Amino acid sequence: MNAEALYKVSRDDFGGNPSGENAANHRPRGRAPASIGLWVFMGVVTSLFALFLTAYALRMDSPDWHRIALPWQVWLSTALLAAGSIAMGVASHAARKGNMAAARLALRLGGLGAAGFVVSQLWAWQALAAMQVVPAGNPAGSFFYLLTAMHGLHVLGGLAGWAFAVASRGSGDAAVLRMTLCARYWHFLLAVWVVLLAALGWLTPELVRYICGTA
Repeated sequence: MNAEALYKVSRDDFGGNPSGENAANHRPRGRAPASIGLWVFMGVVTSLFALFLTAYALRMDSPDWHRIALPWQVWLSTALLAAGSIAMGVASHAARKGNMAAARLALRLGGLGAAGFVVSQLWAWQALAAMQVVPAGNPAGSFFYLLTAMHGLHVLGGLAGWAFAVASRGSGDAAVLRMTLCARYWHFLLAVWVVLLAALGWLTPELVRYICGTA
């Protein structure tokens, strides 16, 4: 095998692209450290929320537990977060296709959806306060504030990363990676929120006892 052929095989094996036709769309095959770090972070956050939900389920069987009605604003929050997640997915897809103008627009829309989610959650807290549901007194209300506050803090953290991605310029692999990570994190936030909403809205002491085998 001559030197030219060896060079071609090496580029093909390790992520190179000898043809100029697809060079713009080519991406390295290895995982970036930032991608691995985000997976690890999401694993830790998942464990944290799992512990909170376990405590929530165990506390439900107490005599001082009084179930609260979820304010309608939580459904608005869900719609806004879902819209933001979809927009982030569109941004990531467009960036991988090389359409950075559409990607940046979708990225901005995704961040606006997440910001709207935070505002609607504050509105939901205000609605609960108007119904005399406060963080102290009823454990059901306490857990609602705790779980939604913890989720909201993670959304705010995501918005900090989103702001960095929006402010960054360029259209290379780094820009694509930032949008991909934003999209992944927004999908994760939506999944966590759906689980929290299901627990807050439909989990009952009877269901918990049935799951635990103590019914």
